[in-house]
Amino acid sequence: MATQPKDGVFIHISRGSEDPHRVLMALTLAEKMAEDKDVFVFFDIKGAEVPLKNAPSLEFKDFYSSSVLLSRLIEKGVQISVCPMCLTAANHQPDNLLDKVTLAEKEAFFDFTQGRFLSLSY
Repeated sequence: MATQPKDGVFIHISRGSEDPHRVLMALTLAEKMAEDKDVFVFFDIKGAEVPLKNAPSLEFKDFYSSSVLLSRLIEKGVQISVCPMCLTAANHQPDNLLDKVTLAEKEAFFDFTQGRFLSLSY
């Protein structure tokens, strides 16, 4: 019997340090979904500054910090990408990104899962 491909969740984060609640909610959902789904986390606009090596760790009551959540997602192999134009607009370079965080490429949006996918925006 053939196994069904895993479904995926695409999580879009366009906020940054100005709205830690949104960012941490998105990262928390990504971690929860990664237990049994393919997950792709995409940062753009202000969010492009969240997965930087020198970014301040975001905190909000009752949530793990952004540094903890990003580390956990990276350890789980979750694909995390940043809009290259947004990174440049924020005066950062690709080598400023955390290890294993990549620049977004068009095909990655379609290739991260073989099943259906749900999109969430924060």
